[in-house]
Amino acid sequence: MDEQSPRSAAAAPTLNGRRALITGGASGIGAACARAFASAGAEVTVCDLNADAAHQVAQEIGGKAWVADLADTAALEELSLDTDILVNNAGIQHVSPIHEFDPKKWRFIHQLMVESPFLLIRACLPGMYARGFGRVINLSSVHGLRASAYKSAYVSAKHALEGLSKVTALEGAKHGVTSNCINPAYVRTPLVEKQIADQARIHSISEDDVVEKIMLTESAVKRLVEPEEVASLALWMASDSSGMVTGTSYTIDGGWSAA
Repeated sequence: MDEQSPRSAAAAPTLNGRRALITGGASGIGAACARAFASAGAEVTVCDLNADAAHQVAQEIGGKAWVADLADTAALEELSLDTDILVNNAGIQHVSPIHEFDPKKWRFIHQLMVESPFLLIRACLPGMYARGFGRVINLSSVHGLRASAYKSAYVSAKHALEGLSKVTALEGAKHGVTSNCINPAYVRTPLVEKQIADQARIHSISEDDVVEKIMLTESAVKRLVEPEEVASLALWMASDSSGMVTGTSYTIDGGWSAA
């Protein structure tokens, strides 16, 4: 049989008729997911704090923009959302020893990366349950499975997100709703690019050395993850083909967590 025949080739995931909400959707992983989902036929809402960037990506993909400060969790408590797919992607990083970590910054990271996903899931589930279909995709991290020094807020927030995702999976199973985490290592995003430049300056080494000797020291594959690689997995998780995949954590970490 011809290796390229339709019978031997896996069909590309389609999201025709589905609606997707992607937080942090104006750049990096979120923007890559927005483009991939729209290309697969979904109606995508790009949620981001950056209004100009959100509208730009939404216009590019023929979607909608929702400009919101997701760290303002009080404003989300009475929210009701009607979407088939929720991608919780918004997040930030702050590096500091625990004994020097600003408590306000620590709480802010947890509001944005734990409380906000909880409230968005809470707002989406009634509609998903009513339709008998839903996909909750939580952008976690290898740091949702492993720890690194000086990242107490980020690591603990990602571990909390893992637990929230699993509970969502158990509660949503009988309603046709799945919930999973994606756990990438360092992804080539504006946030990471800035970290590379900052560390190169601080340590007086090249940016290539920062990537290889600091960021990728635990990874077997010595390169950054591309946003499109993460989006390809998210697209499959959002599709009908992933109905039996729930409560899981999928690593895209070049072997970091294998050790």
